[in-house]
Amino acid sequence: MRDLIERYTADSSNLSAKYDDPLSPTCIERIARFDDQWSKRLAEMNFEGMDQEGKVDYLLLRNHLLRDDHARTLATEQWKAVAPLLPFAPPIFTLEDAERNIERPDGEKTAAILAAITTIIDAQRKELEAKPSSDPKHPARITAWRAAVDAVILRKQLKSWFTFYNGYDPNFTWWAAEPYKKTDEALRLYEAFLREKIAGIASDDKTTIIGTPIGREALMADLADEMIPYAPEELIAMARIQLDWCKQQMIKASRDMGYGDDWHKALEAVKNTYVKPGDQPQLIHDLAVQGDEFAEKNNLVTIPELAKETWRMDMMTPERQLVNPFFTGGDTISVSYPTDTMTFEQRMMSMRGNNPAFSHATVFHELIPGHWLQEYMNARYRPYRQLFYDGFWIEGNAFYWEMVFWDHGFDATPEQRIGALFWRMHRCARIIFSLSFHLGKMTPEQAIDLLVNEVGHERDNAAAEVRRSFNGSYDPLYQCAYMLGALQFRALHHELVDSGKMTDRQYHDAILEEGTMPVTMLRALLTNEKLTPGFKSDWRFLEEVQPPHAY
Repeated sequence: MRDLIERYTADSSNLSAKYDDPLSPTCIERIARFDDQWSKRLAEMNFEGMDQEGKVDYLLLRNHLLRDDHARTLATEQWKAVAPLLPFAPPIFTLEDAERNIERPDGEKTAAILAAITTIIDAQRKELEAKPSSDPKHPARITAWRAAVDAVILRKQLKSWFTFYNGYDPNFTWWAAEPYKKTDEALRLYEAFLREKIAGIASDDKTTIIGTPIGREALMADLADEMIPYAPEELIAMARIQLDWCKQQMIKASRDMGYGDDWHKALEAVKNTYVKPGDQPQLIHDLAVQGDEFAEKNNLVTIPELAKETWRMDMMTPERQLVNPFFTGGDTISVSYPTDTMTFEQRMMSMRGNNPAFSHATVFHELIPGHWLQEYMNARYRPYRQLFYDGFWIEGNAFYWEMVFWDHGFDATPEQRIGALFWRMHRCARIIFSLSFHLGKMTPEQAIDLLVNEVGHERDNAAAEVRRSFNGSYDPLYQCAYMLGALQFRALHHELVDSGKMTDRQYHDAILEEGTMPVTMLRALLTNEKLTPGFKSDWRFLEEVQPPHAY
């Protein structure tokens, strides 16, 4: 199976490079046909003759193909909604197909096609301008926003097509150069029109948040792909229970700080412990070293010396901080802290949101034993399984380490406990607002209010969190992956370590050495669970970590 997965990965990479337009029917059909061929190939294999590692790899590849199919189905449904606003897309796809097949264009005919595209764009815009917003056929704001996003893709693809021929084919350039300029400008203006006039988002608007709820059916399909046998409503209810537990612990820490039951005041005091401008990189470095030493002192996981030596640091730009107000990790930890170009209010929010207690709880999440150690080990143990990148494994495992460190007393002071609990509450809120949004039960504004009122976020930081959740940068379940994945690892720890079958270090090393995959499949590997070609998970892992104080 390893050889087969490596072959699939290489073939898929080559195919995706050639058929690279996510909107093109030709590209979508070709990749769908490729996946179908691989599904048939898998079905012909002798599953029962495989060892446990092979069976897991078989199921991982099968699930990967199913996930791709579900994503195509959702994208197709979403395209049907925006296609009427983009009637000029088909001729652009036709031009793309010809270039992809290295067909030499007829300059005169190509110029005529470009002129026709421009005419269609202008006519579509005039039609929308003449249609009052009260008209039942007037496009919804979300539909117009998605159409504007797709218009950007179409414009980019058309530019790539034009650049291929321009200057290299004199006949093409003589005929097509001027018509292309008009088409490109028409596309630019139409995209701006959709975004500003129909969706209501000005070009300099950095505050409005808009996204596309995918609905319950699509959420259920995504959860099935992640092998999570729970309904969205069950997960929201679980997150609220966990959030209540966190608040109880917040009150205890607040009392220890002398603020009684008013944990919001205690949280404010913690936020105001921020370090001076210029001191944040050293703070992050020192906390990273603390994380390494704590994991080793408690014999929790094997940490190669080279992993400790080779992580790096950079400073996050103000533009990135609009989307991600906190540091991110991996081989490089990007530190979020204010620059001299920010307003006073932005600087204070950034410094308060990245105070030492908050950072104490998450630097090791980003580096060691979190994301950087994951990357380091994934590159050295079963690297072919990187195809099965899974947020529930990646983010869930990193957040799981926050729970483990809490258990072992890493958060020793009440300020540090508040920092750790802030992030736990944040993960609970992510499940609540992201699933509620996609169920159509919460707006982005309500999600921001939840983070401010129930977690204690700075409003700008809350807005940035919600913006990156809904702007299409992450899949709908990504924000749920932190806590749900962590609770899966927690439940598996209870099953294997608390029972005495493995030590902490053996368990944590095994996680890293088996590579990224749905945690359900890791459980099947480590417990030698009986598997079938049509395996579906019924692991109700939350029962292993309830009541809330169990974690």
